[in-house]
Amino acid sequence: MPLLVPAELSSSTLLARARTEIVGALRGDADHERHRSMMVRFLDEHHDALLRSCAPGHLTSSALVVAAEDHRVLLLEHRKLRRWFQPGGHADGEANLARSAWREATEESGIDSLVVFGPAIDLDVHEVRPPGEAPHLHLDVRYLVVAPVGAVAQHNHESTAQSWVDRSDLAAYDPDDGLRRLVSRGLGLVDAGLL
Repeated sequence: MPLLVPAELSSSTLLARARTEIVGALRGDADHERHRSMMVRFLDEHHDALLRSCAPGHLTSSALVVAAEDHRVLLLEHRKLRRWFQPGGHADGEANLARSAWREATEESGIDSLVVFGPAIDLDVHEVRPPGEAPHLHLDVRYLVVAPVGAVAQHNHESTAQSWVDRSDLAAYDPDDGLRRLVSRGLGLVDAGLL
């Protein structure tokens, strides 16, 4: 998998850019491919899919942050949802979803010098029910991101805790199917030496 260089992480507001990243994501299992079809259809029907104001749902991006030295993954306990997730968040108008995933991972982990790889490794569509908001869809485009050796994570205001998790301990964090699939896919690529 290629390392994305700074020029490839330049900002864009063109929905076509986001569509290209979704179409160009790695091939995946049946759920991944079903989510790809749902995302493409959603973008065709919602010109404002990059914005939170798109009430039925909107694009998000996230990062499977892997520690370079031992391949543990970073999970954050989400303050509002009270569940453990990978770093990520709303695109907020950013169509370069790799850039958005890198930004969210950097902000939420406090780790400098994160390295993002492309293309996206996982696609996931799920309903969220945040307190005080109507239920809506998150169309999440997920990237593999590597933290430098010795990186120390510090959670921000959006989470209550963070943890570097070994794959053998993942079940203790009650992961949903999407997170299990993401970790399996990302660490499988790392194990195969595709970085």
